[in-house]
Amino acid sequence: MSTPTVTTAVGADDLTIPLIDFSAFQTTDPSIREATAKAILSGFQTAGFIYIRNHGIDKAAVQEAFKYSAEFFKRPVSQKEQLAWTTPEANRGYVRQGREKTTDLIDPAEIERQRALEGADLKESLEIGREGVEGLENQWPDRFDEDGKVFREKMLSFFEVCKDLHVQVMQAIAVGLGIEEGWFDKFCNAGDNTLRLLHYPEVSSKVFAENKNSVRAGAHTDYGSITLLFQDARGGLQVLSPMGTYVNATPIEDTIVVNAGDLLARWSNDTIKSTKHRVVEPPVKEDADFHPARYSMAYFCNPNFDRFIDAIPGTFDEAKQKKYQGVNSGDYLVQRLTATY
Repeated sequence: MSTPTVTTAVGADDLTIPLIDFSAFQTTDPSIREATAKAILSGFQTAGFIYIRNHGIDKAAVQEAFKYSAEFFKRPVSQKEQLAWTTPEANRGYVRQGREKTTDLIDPAEIERQRALEGADLKESLEIGREGVEGLENQWPDRFDEDGKVFREKMLSFFEVCKDLHVQVMQAIAVGLGIEEGWFDKFCNAGDNTLRLLHYPEVSSKVFAENKNSVRAGAHTDYGSITLLFQDARGGLQVLSPMGTYVNATPIEDTIVVNAGDLLARWSNDTIKSTKHRVVEPPVKEDADFHPARYSMAYFCNPNFDRFIDAIPGTFDEAKQKKYQGVNSGDYLVQRLTATY
């Protein structure tokens, strides 16, 4: 079998996150495609994270999306608040800084204790969902000006290219698992995903000096199948290692960080890992008064909300029983979002 192009993106404290050339899965050579798929699956099984390059999303499209994201967050607070996030069912709209506490806790009392210790997340975001769902409309700034109309057009285009990559990564996972390549297609063809634009504003160094527990996004696992993360050059993402330490997932130009979510771990009968991660302040000079702003874009991929998620064929047998009862995708995600906000 041919060997795919795989190097190490992150390696510390028994955590190894591979960097994989995704174009090798898009070739016509079956041995190269299979080897690449197995490398992708192995990364999700051991680290829960991979980096991919040559992923098919044009560099200019990523840069353009970052540009329009930054312009959106420069809008007046009064405008952004008119686009506010409303319900977990919709999961669309603007989330002001201080509203969210990212966590994998479910108990409301525990979440409040964590919020009191760490404070709310030091970020603001805009959630963009699948367009055209009756009663669950996206909150666009096109009501304000022509720039808002262009923003809508650009983000819908970016949403679609990310949706296509989601399908391809799931196909690679299927090949890695030894099931039919298109097995997941019927579970992710609707595009019930969320494009989350994130802005971590400039923060005074005093904030972190006065509360050592402050973070830009609290330790958590993601909820869905996979997440496509586009980072700027600032850094700050950290992944929990097997040794219980947090390791820097340093940005690598022209790559996407892809991690498995809780629903995929559950779907795979825990043969795939959903690994805890967080966003902290990257180091700055000791005498710096401020930590610079950071931008990222997370494309949260989910199975279609009307799909019933049960253990994938081949992930259980008489020796290894199913660990979880089946669950409706949409119900599960609403439950998790309800706990977060």
